Amino acid sequence: MPYLNSTAIRQAEWDKNTLNLFVTFTSGNTYTYFGVPEWKYAGLLTAASAGQYFNDHIRDQHSSNRH
Repeated sequence: MPYLNSTAIRQAEWDKNTLNLFVTFTSGNTYTYFGVPEWKYAGLLTAASAGQYFNDHIRDQHSSNRH
C-alpha cells in the first residue's frame, strides 16, 4: 500500500478488479471507497495535496464504509 506525503492521508491502495480504493488516514482510520476509477487513484498518488484532491474528487462522490 503506497504511503503518501500528506498531513491527512497515510496510505492509499486501489483494487483494479473491484474498483475499491482503500484509504488509511493519519488518524489511523481506514475506509473503503467504492467504484473509484483508476484515473482518480493515479491523481491521488500524484497530487500536490492528496488531502485536497481526495476532498475534491473522491470523498463525496463515492460511497464508503469504515473498517
